[in-house]
Amino acid sequence: MSLFNITNPITITCHKRIAPYLEQEVKELGFEIEEAFITGVRITGNLNDCIKLNLNLRCASQVLFSLDSFEANHPDDIYNNLLDIAWEDLLPEGSYFSVTSNVLHDSINNSMFANLRVKDAIVDRLRDVRGQRPETGAELRGAVIHLFWKGDYAEIFLDTTGDSLARHGYRKIPGRAPMLEGLAAGTILATKWDKKAPFINPMCGSGTLAIEAALIATNARPGLFRLNYAFMHLTDYDEAVYLEERGVLESQITEAPELKIIASDYSSQAIANAKKNAQAAGVEDLIEFELCDFAETNVPENTGGVMMINPEYGERLGDLTELEETYSRIGDFMKQKCGGYYGYVFTGNMELAKKIGLKAKRRIEFYNSTIDCRLLEYELYAGKKE
Repeated sequence: MSLFNITNPITITCHKRIAPYLEQEVKELGFEIEEAFITGVRITGNLNDCIKLNLNLRCASQVLFSLDSFEANHPDDIYNNLLDIAWEDLLPEGSYFSVTSNVLHDSINNSMFANLRVKDAIVDRLRDVRGQRPETGAELRGAVIHLFWKGDYAEIFLDTTGDSLARHGYRKIPGRAPMLEGLAAGTILATKWDKKAPFINPMCGSGTLAIEAALIATNARPGLFRLNYAFMHLTDYDEAVYLEERGVLESQITEAPELKIIASDYSSQAIANAKKNAQAAGVEDLIEFELCDFAETNVPENTGGVMMINPEYGERLGDLTELEETYSRIGDFMKQKCGGYYGYVFTGNMELAKKIGLKAKRRIEFYNSTIDCRLLEYELYAGKKE
């Protein structure tokens, strides 16, 4: 039987607090969630399923195919258990592989040592069987082996992804303090946007939110922008299966001629960068870019929709005194120009958020890197609220 047809547990990881939106994506692809946790979900499937998952998911980080789980209380337990795995059936001759890990164990104070024990076991096994040492390294350009070890529980995976799926691959110019594409997609999926009404994105920066909105509205998947995955470097990989899945991605893109996405920024450099990123993503024709102060952003009237803004919040950029005024002006902008819309403010500073002067209907939790953030939802009534 081909390695790609063997059924095993699959763990799909994501950044903290994005799991509900990842779970929604996985279900929409037709998979049954067996377990959901704070940084991902678990299903059962084969490596061909992993191809589909890698190409389609917007909110995921890694797609991990389980090979074995065992008890481990010492690094030598990792080595001895991995030495018994038939790596010669998993990794082609002349292959290159990398090792990553997530380790929380008293015997390990440097995860690189755990990685080394994994690598040693694989190298020793392949050298004994094939008579030659495989090439290894830190760059995730070939096959990737992942170790999860917590307490006395260890599990070894084929990481079928390689470089994180949270980077969608189209963004050539990130700009200052950019929002990761997977996080941007998760925040949009958390809103009440119906993918048809206007999506307004003042302070667009490098354009990530507006671009992700355009990709979501047209059902364009991240797999269209990436050409190398770790699954391509495993024994029995069939390029025809990958090309068929990629063909499905291309065929399911929908037209959205009436879609109105408006992105603005006061920086001419930011607008230039956002346009280049939108062009790389193939959505430049779907986004209207405006060079202006956020308060002057064009907001279509009598349509409803979503206004989403990601202002600076003082952790990495911006002077707090100036930002207090900015947040106050954001509140004025929503009240004066966004009637009938849902307003969303993504921030990591709840003290600044108080300056908006409006009561949030929902406070949706996210992390931006290590910063505790909220996506604040405001229902902005047109005219006088009854």
